[in-house]
Amino acid sequence: MFREKLAQDAARIQDQFDLVLGALDDMDVTRAMAYATEGGKRLRGFLVLESARLHGVDEDCAIWPAVGIEALHAYSLVHDDLPCMDDDDLRRGRPTAHIKWDEGTAVLAGDALQTLAFELCTRPEVGEAEVRAELALTLAKASGAQGMVLGQALDIAAETAATPLTLDDITRLQAGKTGALFEWSACAGARLAQADPEPLRQYAQALGLAFQIADDILDVEGDAEKAGKRLQKDADAGKATFVSLLGLDAAKARAVELVERGCATLDGYGASAETLKDAARFVIARDS
Repeated sequence: MFREKLAQDAARIQDQFDLVLGALDDMDVTRAMAYATEGGKRLRGFLVLESARLHGVDEDCAIWPAVGIEALHAYSLVHDDLPCMDDDDLRRGRPTAHIKWDEGTAVLAGDALQTLAFELCTRPEVGEAEVRAELALTLAKASGAQGMVLGQALDIAAETAATPLTLDDITRLQAGKTGALFEWSACAGARLAQADPEPLRQYAQALGLAFQIADDILDVEGDAEKAGKRLQKDADAGKATFVSLLGLDAAKARAVELVERGCATLDGYGASAETLKDAARFVIARDS
């Protein structure tokens, strides 16, 4: 049931992407933008839409920031795959953007997707000016040097660090690199409704960390064909991960514990939060 709901929201987000990107000039950079936004679970966009439903926000308002966060996530993947970063040639089972086109086109496509994210979050259809400004401000913090970019910078620095990362170091790194966008997504519905986002923030912090632990587990024992990307690259590079620091069984137990903790933070919403709880369970049961 949850997977069907996730698929429905993913299709709605793709339809909106088709409308937005279809209005742009037909050239390599816009084709690369569209290519980079195709496929994927759309989990971040789903969290925006579901947290909006939790607060009675109309989907016609929520769809814009939902597509916005997916645009920003796509930008991060395009840049993360570049030779100067993780140097990956496969994403979602297809050649990465810089392989299909070239590095310059991939960089520009990522740049354009990043700015598109802020454009979509500040569209008049989203709501009052105060709401749109709050979404833009918090997205800037979540995606920049206080959030995702910080996490990526810490990850790069760790590659040449004199001492290996500790569990606390990895947790801080991933709270930025992966968790910050999950947190923004889950809190978006409350911000659209001008409600208290704190329970959703706590939920998302647990979910984001569980998601990353599940990724580390998949990197060790996943199926590359299902994952649609090269696996075991962290181990090959000698990177510290939750699995390398905790061990496989303890990492799995930690992910389950985080999901249970995250779900408990939503108890105040009653039955209305069941779909969000299902989302948390999904992130540690997925195979890609």
